[in-house]
Amino acid sequence: MTHRPPQLNRRHVLALGAGLALSSATMPAWAQSSWPSRSIRLMVNFPPGGSVDAMARPIAAVLAESLGQPVVVVNRGGASGNLGASEAARSAADGYTMLFSPGSTMISNPFLFSQMPFDAERDLLPLASVARLSLFLMAHPSVPANNVEELVAHIRANPARLNYGSNGQGSSPHLAAEMMLRQAGLQASHVPYRGAAPALAALLSGEIQFMFDSGPGLPHAAAGRLRLLGVGSPVRAAQFPNVPTLAESGFPGFDVDTLFGIYMPSGTPAPLLDRLHQEVNRTLTNTRVQEAIRALGAEPMALSRQAFAERMTSDRNRFGQFIRQAGITAQ
Repeated sequence: MTHRPPQLNRRHVLALGAGLALSSATMPAWAQSSWPSRSIRLMVNFPPGGSVDAMARPIAAVLAESLGQPVVVVNRGGASGNLGASEAARSAADGYTMLFSPGSTMISNPFLFSQMPFDAERDLLPLASVARLSLFLMAHPSVPANNVEELVAHIRANPARLNYGSNGQGSSPHLAAEMMLRQAGLQASHVPYRGAAPALAALLSGEIQFMFDSGPGLPHAAAGRLRLLGVGSPVRAAQFPNVPTLAESGFPGFDVDTLFGIYMPSGTPAPLLDRLHQEVNRTLTNTRVQEAIRALGAEPMALSRQAFAERMTSDRNRFGQFIRQAGITAQ
């Protein structure tokens, strides 16, 4: 028996033609123009020369190679990352603007600032995680402590006499130290600096006695100019397998890791998000990118889009609750 295709009458043909016309009219512009057809901006919401910028640039270079178009790093520092994130959020959702940011901008800033120039949950979509940045607890050699337990004992024996530093009020190192002190019922004075470099200089000079460092202090610890006491991650750092976590040192559940990642303006088409997610994950297999990430004391971390979004929500809830309870503000 011969199978005959169904016959289309005039009404069917007209309906099909109308459907195709509607599909063509509503098809995203990026699909019609074979995205990408021009250069892409990778917004970095911190100044040039810092750890955020240093991590973003090799990723941009490798992305440019795979996409066949320039990926231009554009630094927009200010307001703890809010200025650059706000500009990215206001950009067209066409795939030509991406935001590279530490998670703190999305997680902590909404609770630290009384007014935000963008909505971290509504205006930006988590696209791809890039790296997990650990915070390392370090002390000046004058402090009689070779591990976390000895530092805790020293702080307890000298209430409110020790100073700890950070790279700014409400920064991740500030929150980490406050979490540690409050969990142990300790008292020490916070000295905020305008960036990681001056905070590290203060620790090296003995102006402050301890702080959580995001990586720049590691060479000084290796040279004996600082003491590396512990890591604020739930697991030990791969580069320092002999350095215990704070969770192993009397602080159960302690986790102050920061995820660096890429975000897109809300409204970016899902197929484009999928394509870019794959491209970013591919960069994380590149040796240059891996070396650049590890040089900053971080570890590459590729999560699914859903897992990345869930991690951001979990961290936002956890840090938000602590910030509210501690009454910490960015001012």
